[in-house]
Amino acid sequence: MYIMAPTKIDRKTKILVNRLAPGDVAIIDHDDLDEIAANSLVEKKVAAVVNCGKSITGKYPNLGPRILSRAGIPIFDITKGDVFNNLKEGDIIEIVDKRIFAGNRIIAEVEILSEDKINSLMELAERNIEIELEKFIKNTLVYANKEKDFILGNLEIPKINTEIKGKHVLVVVRGQNYREDLSAILSYIKEVNPVLIGVDGGADALSEFGLVPHIIIGDMDSVSDESLRKCKEIIVHAYLDGKAPGMERIEGLGLDAKVFPAPGTSEDIAMLLAYDKGADLIVAVGTHSNMIDFLEKGRKGMASTFLVRMKVGSKLVDARGVNKLYKSNIKLKYIVWFVIAAFIPILAIALVSQPIQSLFKLMSIRLRMQFGL
Repeated sequence: MYIMAPTKIDRKTKILVNRLAPGDVAIIDHDDLDEIAANSLVEKKVAAVVNCGKSITGKYPNLGPRILSRAGIPIFDITKGDVFNNLKEGDIIEIVDKRIFAGNRIIAEVEILSEDKINSLMELAERNIEIELEKFIKNTLVYANKEKDFILGNLEIPKINTEIKGKHVLVVVRGQNYREDLSAILSYIKEVNPVLIGVDGGADALSEFGLVPHIIIGDMDSVSDESLRKCKEIIVHAYLDGKAPGMERIEGLGLDAKVFPAPGTSEDIAMLLAYDKGADLIVAVGTHSNMIDFLEKGRKGMASTFLVRMKVGSKLVDARGVNKLYKSNIKLKYIVWFVIAAFIPILAIALVSQPIQSLFKLMSIRLRMQFGL
């Protein structure tokens, strides 16, 4: 195999995708490449993906490499060499069989993940899933015990300007199938006009549908500047000690934001915020709610999500997968009957309307004259 292309480099795939252009080689460091990251790379139409991590470690069946392979994008795992310290962004590289060249230098050796290789690694991962499940459950219970006081009562939730009490709140995360699920509930959004909360990149997900979030909440590491400037209110997720790395970016843009110190994920605190401020209903799109979701995010448990969903469960509707519930198929016979039904009132009017009868007579005369009848 031979590939020659410019590189874009970042250890965080979700940050890198914002800089990619079609034909680039994406150089990442991403163990167990997940479905969301892979779909983002496919959308950018990259020429190839070079991973300094292990695309499939075998811990659990992650879908990312299979998505890339089926999209025709070759994926290479580094087996020898230090790409990050030997390349800078924009450098042209050549991938020749199992080697990467920059100029005349060999900077790394790689293994291509063929479809057969991916299948064999996925089979191993399927066998390991029970071991990971046991570890995951133990970690969830341990951290749930540590975090229960914060989540269930002693969490200081910031005051906000957006009025939520008595309203529906839509919490959007840029997770699996978010586009399909958002598309499926667009009529609900237009009719009910819920308060829109974008969790980091979820704000951009809303923008894709022409919607402007009322609130953006998160670490601020995967949301665009444009969405941040458009939204009405920004809340930065901070550590429990009050440190909020995301504030540096907000201040750099000349924007104001509130800080929300809390354990767990940003989507968890978005739900807690909506619940605390008196939301009548919380609708979630693209959120992470199972073990595979959390393993893909690099988390060893889902304590905070478990506790949050226990707390807000009476008001929570998870719209994940709603697009698969029902798909309307319009049959040809329905269209035919619709057309016939539409012509019935037109025919009835024509039979009783003198001007239309005169028009038909005139057209009849012109046709006979045209054809000499």
